[in-house]
Amino acid sequence: MTFTAAAIQFEPTLFAKDANIESLAELVEKAASDGAELITTPEMATTGYCFHDGEEAATVVEQIPGPTTGVFEEIAARRDCYIVLGMPEVDPDSGLFYNSAVLIGPEGILGTHRKTHPYIAEPKWAAPGNLGHQVFETRLGRIAMLICMDLHFLETARVVALQGADVICHISNWLAERTPAPYWISRAFENNCHVIESNRWGLERTVQFSGGTCIIEPDGTVAQRIDVGNGIVSAQIDIRRGGRGLPERRPELYRELQINSYAWNPLDFFTLYGHAPLPTGATSTVSVVQCTPGTSVEGNLADIESWVERLSGSTDLVVFPELSISGSVSEHRPPREIAETLDGPSITRIAELAVRRDVSIVVGLAERDAETGRVYNSAVLIGSDGACTAYRQIHLSAEHRPLFDAGDSWTVVDLPTGRVGILVGNDALLPESGRILALRGCDLIVCPSALAGTFVGSHPGTEIPHAAEVPTGVDALHWHHMRVRAGENNVYFAFANSIDPSRGIHGHSGVFGPDTFAFPRTEAIVDGSESGHATCVVDTTHLGGPYPTTVVRRKDLVLMRQPHQYGTLSTA
Repeated sequence: MTFTAAAIQFEPTLFAKDANIESLAELVEKAASDGAELITTPEMATTGYCFHDGEEAATVVEQIPGPTTGVFEEIAARRDCYIVLGMPEVDPDSGLFYNSAVLIGPEGILGTHRKTHPYIAEPKWAAPGNLGHQVFETRLGRIAMLICMDLHFLETARVVALQGADVICHISNWLAERTPAPYWISRAFENNCHVIESNRWGLERTVQFSGGTCIIEPDGTVAQRIDVGNGIVSAQIDIRRGGRGLPERRPELYRELQINSYAWNPLDFFTLYGHAPLPTGATSTVSVVQCTPGTSVEGNLADIESWVERLSGSTDLVVFPELSISGSVSEHRPPREIAETLDGPSITRIAELAVRRDVSIVVGLAERDAETGRVYNSAVLIGSDGACTAYRQIHLSAEHRPLFDAGDSWTVVDLPTGRVGILVGNDALLPESGRILALRGCDLIVCPSALAGTFVGSHPGTEIPHAAEVPTGVDALHWHHMRVRAGENNVYFAFANSIDPSRGIHGHSGVFGPDTFAFPRTEAIVDGSESGHATCVVDTTHLGGPYPTTVVRRKDLVLMRQPHQYGTLSTA
């Protein structure tokens, strides 16, 4: 199924509902006359957004259906198209106000989404949405709607993807960064579906909105975009390019996604019953090494030793790529022929190095279980005291599924640096992985990787007049999927990717900070696709007192989750 989608960018005037509706209707008519069958408008496009309180909102809210939806129902019927309209809604029974999106088709209103995850502005006037996350069947395919802050939370897009969404219509009043926003791109990329993004632009009550309305393909490619001004972007949507299957998921291991360990002060929660208190925290340095492990285990060990010798004294933790000891594996070099146990010579040698150089080290190897003989793609964290902790990759790639057994448990380790979670390569592509480690209190996630393909994207620059500290120029790494992984979980994320152009592996290693809206960014990235390293300061301390004062310990985006809405994640 192929059709044309159009996303409208628009600057509404606060309270000028009639004029806004007239202008929006003209833009919708234009998009439809140009052949668009699915047309989206921005969040709160009919009224403006920045209400001081409920009294102001009361002057413009409407029921659904109502006069405003009637205008667009007529257009949808006459033009034989589907329209997603952003507007403030009043519930006729409760009298509560909602920030809503309405899906209108040729046959009338198909459904409403009420914003479930409020931004700081909604509590001034609106209740959190109570309709969950729905997918609507249409002749164009399965359509879901999300509103602005909803998309900050990996669970919302994942829930609708598991319901088979072909297209996510995300309408927003996004701000505080250059757009198309990395979060938008990651949600398309990790869920293998299209994202149609309508964002507003302009200035309202001192708030600068970012524009960047766009259409994003399932591989993260931004097909079309607009920067400043009212306008329309359109693109062909081929829903066959996406996919409803997410076969690498392990839902039986995701039950923790239904809890919220940050609903209480984490400094109290993690000490409850005297069990597993968070480490005190420290200011440390973490390094990632980008290199090409070879097929000689001895050669790989020598390279690891050389890097550690070079970096010791200037870093507290060094992370090497996936299979950095064993080297790449295949059906022609099966891991069962080169696998070692954790008490074998390679890990013993690296443990001695860690103690000698007083540095913690993360390496990867094909690990053989001494009792069962099973072979795992494992990462081993070796503390500066020589203590070893292994994590066995849970989410195997299609390439590795015939070669390795899958692990079945998550791993966290407490170091002076903080609480450290471990992932391996393909795990990081599934958003559930990082979230579970964040819920377990991790400050830092280390991820040895050998990830192929494209998970970064550039930006040509924006003319939107953002605050001085917000980057607005050309940026080759505007979108880095692992930066999103760090920010959405409020963790530091140390991503050590290997280099092997023959296998489509191009590095892009880095250490990313816990707040993607803090500029200049707290991060260090390996320049280019050559061997190298990046070192970043990781601060897990806080200012004292009974409550955490830094985002990595507060985990604001973890606290604001709505876990009761995520049941599908551990069953589908």
